[in-house]
Amino acid sequence: MFGHKKKVRYAVVGGGQISQQAFMPGIGRTDNSELTALVTGDPVKADKLAKLYGIKAWSYEQYGELLQSGEIDAVYVATPNFLHLQYAVPALEAGIHILLEKPMASSVAEAEQIIAAQKKGGAKLMIAYRLHNEPGTVEMITRARAGEFGELRSFVSVFAQNVAEANSRGHNGYWGGPVPDMGTYPLNAVRNLFGQEPIAVHAVGAKTPERGFNFHDTVAVTLRFPNERTAQFTVSYATASSEFFELVGTEASIHASPAFMFGPKVGISYVEKTSAGSKEHSFDPVEQFGNETQYFSNCILNDLQPEADGEEGLLDMRVLAAIERSLETGETVTLDPMTRTRHVEPDQALKLKPAKEPSEEDMISIIPQSA
Repeated sequence: MFGHKKKVRYAVVGGGQISQQAFMPGIGRTDNSELTALVTGDPVKADKLAKLYGIKAWSYEQYGELLQSGEIDAVYVATPNFLHLQYAVPALEAGIHILLEKPMASSVAEAEQIIAAQKKGGAKLMIAYRLHNEPGTVEMITRARAGEFGELRSFVSVFAQNVAEANSRGHNGYWGGPVPDMGTYPLNAVRNLFGQEPIAVHAVGAKTPERGFNFHDTVAVTLRFPNERTAQFTVSYATASSEFFELVGTEASIHASPAFMFGPKVGISYVEKTSAGSKEHSFDPVEQFGNETQYFSNCILNDLQPEADGEEGLLDMRVLAAIERSLETGETVTLDPMTRTRHVEPDQALKLKPAKEPSEEDMISIIPQSA
């Protein structure tokens, strides 16, 4: 093997839209990771995707066998949220590393079980916060935490899209709905920009009368942080697309849009406004899925602890659970004060070139997310 860089061998669990559109093409941009297996319950996907990528397909019933096969080092879990636990735990206990899509699970108890499995098996666990490796986001977080915008005061965000009820996201209750799916982005952004954990949460939900969702399809959330800081975000599955955030400090405000999305043409950018005027900071599109995989594989190969670890996932999960409680009770939910031991570091930003994305028509056996 001399002269050849060792590569981490990945299996993908779940052959849905995110795997086909982003992760499977993106891993090809890395130099330390390779796709070797797909776990799917769909024989058409198994056949076509295995041929397309030159990999081996396994059924869900064969998952235990795959973990013991010696053919993989890591698993990317991209199933619906309520299935994360059953694929993450056995892999971690078998010493197989896990790159787990966010949100981490569909309850705080499940997230804690996943962390316990990671400690027991000793493999690495990273939650797939792709923006933690995206240059524009990393720059905003780094500058905010260095005090370049003054004393941080408030954060406001909208992240909204029109989702088809037929998609798995459209009928699996709160934990399959817009708050864990989309709310995780503004929530994770503000936690990292402030470098703090919220201490109180209040949420208001609405249900669009003509839509058939079994949850609040539009939700407005207010968070209180220490040092008299506030944050608000609104997420929706029943509107036109929108995505931005605004961070306001005593010296400057920044307006980021696009702020959360990915794709070959999506470059995260922000406008900074001060008393001296306004300045645009734009970033080229990067391969966000390849970036996070490159970063995680580097952690595996060099025995480093990934920054977006189980603790980071759990700190979002406890807020998502509090939002659910607030929606049910109408009350403000207080949270125990917490501090995060790790922070996004400037060197996490990577610049792999975007992979070509297949169109929805090219993807195999998916129910498109868009309504």
